[in-house]
Amino acid sequence: MLPLVTNDPWLAPVSKAVDDRHDRYEKRLSGIKNHYGSLMTFATAHQFLGFNYDKRRHGWWYREWAPAAHYLSLMGDFNNWNRYEFPLELAGNGLWEIFLPDSEFADRLVHGSKLKVLVQSQIGEHERIPVYIKRVIQDEGNKDFAGQFWNPPTPYIYKHAAPQLKKEPLLIYETHVGMAQEEEKVGTYKEFTEKILPRIKADGYNAIQLMAIAEHPYYGSFGYHVSNFFAPSSRFGTPEELKELIDTAHGMGMLVIMDLVHSHTVKNIREGINLFDGSDSQYLHPGERGNHDLWDSKLFNYGKEETLQFLLSNVRYWLEEFRFDGFRFDGVTSMLYLDHGVGTTFDAPEKYFYENVDADAVTYLQLANTLCHQLNPQAVTIAEDVSGMPGLCNPIADGGMGFDYRLGMGEPDFWIKVLKDEPEEQWNMKHFFFTMTNHLPQTKTVAYAESHDQALVGDKTIAFRLMDREMYTSMGIDTPSITVDRGIALHKMIRLFTLTLGGEAWLNFMGNEFGHPEWIDFPRLDNGWSYKYARRQWSLVDNENLKYRFMGAFDKAMLEFVKSNAVMNALPAWLLMADEDNKTLVYERGNLIFVFNWGPCSIPDYEIPVRETGDYHILLTTDDQVFGGFGNIDVSVKFPSEKKKDGITMKVYNVSRVATVYGRV
Repeated sequence: MLPLVTNDPWLAPVSKAVDDRHDRYEKRLSGIKNHYGSLMTFATAHQFLGFNYDKRRHGWWYREWAPAAHYLSLMGDFNNWNRYEFPLELAGNGLWEIFLPDSEFADRLVHGSKLKVLVQSQIGEHERIPVYIKRVIQDEGNKDFAGQFWNPPTPYIYKHAAPQLKKEPLLIYETHVGMAQEEEKVGTYKEFTEKILPRIKADGYNAIQLMAIAEHPYYGSFGYHVSNFFAPSSRFGTPEELKELIDTAHGMGMLVIMDLVHSHTVKNIREGINLFDGSDSQYLHPGERGNHDLWDSKLFNYGKEETLQFLLSNVRYWLEEFRFDGFRFDGVTSMLYLDHGVGTTFDAPEKYFYENVDADAVTYLQLANTLCHQLNPQAVTIAEDVSGMPGLCNPIADGGMGFDYRLGMGEPDFWIKVLKDEPEEQWNMKHFFFTMTNHLPQTKTVAYAESHDQALVGDKTIAFRLMDREMYTSMGIDTPSITVDRGIALHKMIRLFTLTLGGEAWLNFMGNEFGHPEWIDFPRLDNGWSYKYARRQWSLVDNENLKYRFMGAFDKAMLEFVKSNAVMNALPAWLLMADEDNKTLVYERGNLIFVFNWGPCSIPDYEIPVRETGDYHILLTTDDQVFGGFGNIDVSVKFPSEKKKDGITMKVYNVSRVATVYGRV
């Protein structure tokens, strides 16, 4: 019996299924090693397919794997888009290739040349973009996409090694390069490097998560409808400028994590890989199983060797070529289950195994984690899984899947429900606490109160949900507003509460740290192709006369607090008191006492239990005037504990809608 089951008796009924999962992985890995020598060698398709230089023969090979195609030919501005001048030859096993010697093409196929491949198949003749292309650009006039031959005369030279976080918790700033600028436009890699990275560093984050990096034809998809998996999005700049962004972040001491979308691909034929060789089964599932109706996209066949090689080579490419420090794997729940987890209640161990599970997808994710950590033992892999798949973050050798973290996706859902549907007087303190702590200790969790999902049009951020229209009228520091005061107070409390209870790492979407107002809405027909809501208004937090700066200042202090006190690396929290009448929670984590008064009443001489005798002092309070509080708590006062028959207690001033952290002197 594998350790995963030994350590979790709940899994005993499915112990054989856990063994089978592990055996499938071992069998697939063994097959790869026997045929290719190693998993690392297997993941080098990008070094053979697409455009690759042959130093011995002095020229470029262009290769495609297209087993169902009848004819392929290369065309571009280098030959005036002649469709049939340079046909590829079929080399066997579905491999098509053409050699382009320097003697003939050095002055024709140059850096920046636009190109496509003509594919004739059972569905007709179509101009396509090479599958392994490293650069794709869009023509501003006709909006058509084309591949680009990318061979810069001076390759980017990296200057900085990736930082080692050591004992610091992972504090992730989730970002989108295009909407990171205040101007109503698409931001660039270069602008992000110059203007945004210093902000993130100054705020105390030690990792950034870049969304929408792989090329996607529709900007408004947030990068989740990928068309070209090896091409960084050209709408933000060049590959070298992305490399500079990552290198600069490393120099600042920050890791860079890529939002990796291997859960599906765009349906588009002109831009993407769908029906590339004329069949619906080249890289994808054929027929209806290849469709994701909710996402209007196509699904990979993870059991097919060429698909595995394509995706694993993609993992290796981003880690090595661009020096990303890991990945947040998007849509893992959708990958794991044949019904994509839609409508399924995961209330029994059997729900995570057997007929509804895509065993090939499970094996792919195990192989991807193995490859990531072989290439970089410090790599960070995060699974976006809402189902709670057993063993997701356990070692593969123990029966797990090998991820480092899972996203605590139930946490933002909880806050939406509380703020939207539950009156304040009905808030349940025990429910607050147990929702945040409801995950297995061995499943390291990225805690977050909100991400980009909650900021999209049709939803609301926590700040907007709390303050709504008064964010337009009452955010001046001299403008009194009970609604804004309450909103700022709860905004700080929700974030500190989630951070210190919800996991071992933290994620914040850019702008949410200072309560960015409104929503995210990308340019589209319905809004007149406007960029008004596809940007971040940094001037709000920079303005000393607006209250946004209070939330920004608290976020910075909060991160410094958890780094200095090792709260997130401590043992799980110990609930000391849940006072439903006074809406107060008291818990201990990392030898610190946390007091959260969620209610409208302040209570002097409020007695709380503690576990150690001694004098206590305040380490952090949301009531500090620097954070927009009212300064009702004297932070210089010491609070003595008192030993009684039934335990140790301490009296504090329990201020309304304030969170305070006490440490023993």
